[in-house]
Amino acid sequence: MWPESNQIPIEPAGENKPLQRHHTPRYYAHRVKESLTKRVSKLICAIFLTFFLLLIVIAFILWLSLRPHRPRFHVQEFSIPALAEQGGFQNAHIIYSVTARDVNQNIGVYYDSMQLTVFYEDQRVGGSPVLFPFYQKPKNTTVIAGELGGATLTVTSQRWKQFMADLGRGEVVFRLEFRSTIRFRIWSWDSKHHKMHVRCPVGVGPDGLILPSYKDKRCPLYFS
Repeated sequence: MWPESNQIPIEPAGENKPLQRHHTPRYYAHRVKESLTKRVSKLICAIFLTFFLLLIVIAFILWLSLRPHRPRFHVQEFSIPALAEQGGFQNAHIIYSVTARDVNQNIGVYYDSMQLTVFYEDQRVGGSPVLFPFYQKPKNTTVIAGELGGATLTVTSQRWKQFMADLGRGEVVFRLEFRSTIRFRIWSWDSKHHKMHVRCPVGVGPDGLILPSYKDKRCPLYFS
């Protein structure tokens, strides 16, 4: 008799063989079609995004080139010769020269008539019209120069004493204010009207001439 065994014989495990799937030609055609569709979709999206970004860049460049810049005013000369003279109050007059520049590349500026007013401590001491309406071409500079005296300069003896007291401390400061209404000319289109205000502080020394720290200084400009 054969000896009894309590173990159940186990069949040796064979190697796991991968199941082979057989796909039909229709399946492969569908996969190829699906892959091509994805590629075409990505290509169309890339072209659209590139075109959109290009439009944004072009629009930004046009905006920069057509956005008007404000005119720039600089004080070139300002003097009151009588301040350097004894008893010069009777012959007091103001000599001034200011430049207005259109810094735009392709945009001109229409000016209505321009008014100049001179202030001392926010008190008017003189003024007059300085320019008739005119058109300023792009990249062009206009010189605004003249004199104030007689009826256009309202300085009292008391005010003159204040000037001399300031000079004793080193300088007397005035403010030139130009007012005008302007329009920008962009090709054949005109912008709306802007009320322009230009304020130029100027300091005068004991010799009656503008101090170097105020000369060629850019004047603040704002619209109202």
